[in-house]
Amino acid sequence: MKVILNQDVKHLGEEGDIKDVANGYARNYLFPRNFAVPCNDMTVAYFEGKKADIEARKAEKRAAAAGLKERLESAVVALIMPAGANGKLYGAVTNQTIADELLKQGYEVERKRIEVPGLTIKSVGKYTVTVRLYESATASVTVTVEAQPENTSSAPVRERPARRRYEEEQTQTAEVAETPASAETAVDARE
Repeated sequence: MKVILNQDVKHLGEEGDIKDVANGYARNYLFPRNFAVPCNDMTVAYFEGKKADIEARKAEKRAAAAGLKERLESAVVALIMPAGANGKLYGAVTNQTIADELLKQGYEVERKRIEVPGLTIKSVGKYTVTVRLYESATASVTVTVEAQPENTSSAPVRERPARRRYEEEQTQTAEVAETPASAETAVDARE
């Protein structure tokens, strides 16, 4: 079924595009949400009249993407993550981590638009991440991952919970063993 899109639909097209989609997809998803209308003579004429407005919005999106591209490429994302002595991270840097850091710097980028080489970064170093913008525009962002400095304070080392639980059980059984003897002496003392 041919439809004309009322607005941008992810993975399908942009406003004003004529697309051929499955009947069920059009009836059950696109039409109820007012994302598209059936393609006929009347709707084609309507969208021809709106063509100038649609092109103006697309040009505005292109200009915004170009401006964002320049700002993103000049930005450096520095992440400080816990890592081992060999430089291997205890966790991983994902596209969500980078999106959060960019948001802190004032750039609102959807995490799905960020492409991390190898899907995650697992070691300390300098990486280049691709951010997909509008249409075919992409920005290359430099991400620097550094190891978190070790805490060298003389804080006591925490015991393992299982060891602590074992010790508590031992002291409780020792107290229980001592209790009857002291109770008998208390009874003898009363007599």
